[in-house]
Amino acid sequence: MKKTQYSWHDAAFSGLTRVFAFLVFFLLAAILFSLIYASQETLSKYGFAFLWTNEWDPVQAEFGALVPILGTLLTSFVALIIAIPVSFGIAIFLTELAPNWLKRPIGTAIEMLAAIPSIIYGMWGLFVFVPFFQQYVQPTLISVLSPIPVIGWMFSGAPFGIGIFTAGLILAIMVIPFIAAVMRDVFELVPALLKESAYGLGSSTWEVMWKVVLPYTRSGVIGGIMLGLGRALGETMAVTFVIGNAFRMPGSFFDPGNSIASALANEFNEAAGMQKSALIELGLILFLITTIVLALAKMMLLRMEKSEGTKT
Repeated sequence: MKKTQYSWHDAAFSGLTRVFAFLVFFLLAAILFSLIYASQETLSKYGFAFLWTNEWDPVQAEFGALVPILGTLLTSFVALIIAIPVSFGIAIFLTELAPNWLKRPIGTAIEMLAAIPSIIYGMWGLFVFVPFFQQYVQPTLISVLSPIPVIGWMFSGAPFGIGIFTAGLILAIMVIPFIAAVMRDVFELVPALLKESAYGLGSSTWEVMWKVVLPYTRSGVIGGIMLGLGRALGETMAVTFVIGNAFRMPGSFFDPGNSIASALANEFNEAAGMQKSALIELGLILFLITTIVLALAKMMLLRMEKSEGTKT
């Protein structure tokens, strides 16, 4: 009788956890369905052309998603290009080089950066960073980088201060705590015997991190990068403050632009009819972009796992 009672409890617990697990799929499907249903007007009018149309004119009821999509991808790209090496350096310092008395203060500071609300980053970026960047940094970058063949056009233009690059830089500051914290945690999980063996063979700290620690923790590292990318893709308020909110194609990284999240924040409150449908479709596109990025990351991890042990 006692065994039957425990078996019933186990079955009930198993069924309850299964419901919770499938609830995730239900929520994802519900969000996807609601976004598709609410954006029927633009879906039926533009179809896939909505993705590569750069016109956004609420007065004429003409809408296209190219500018917000491009702004979202560019700002996230800039953020990751800056954040990944900085986060890697922080994680290496905290796990391999920092004295014990310094590890806790720096780790606490990283966690505090992650806890700062995004609107604070946006206000600091607009009122402190943008004027400094406009007056001192951006003119120097334009004069040095714009004459370079092939890539010079990406750093040309007037020093507005606000723009794609500024938004990406603010996003980098926001995602560094997440990526660095995950990297630090997974680096600390590497068995000390592996690192000590590498050091005993004469490896430098860089060689130990690159040839021992990273291969052992690459799944966790990629997971941390994907966490940061997810934050960068969906960030709203900080980007809204500094990106410029201009519905026009940027000619360089220093030009004002727009992102999907900032477009939704700026226009959704007063939108109606076709404009509201277009904004909801932008939300649908952001949902799909995030899903595709995560799916590609998972496929890359699975492919790396399959290739383990095949190299000679």
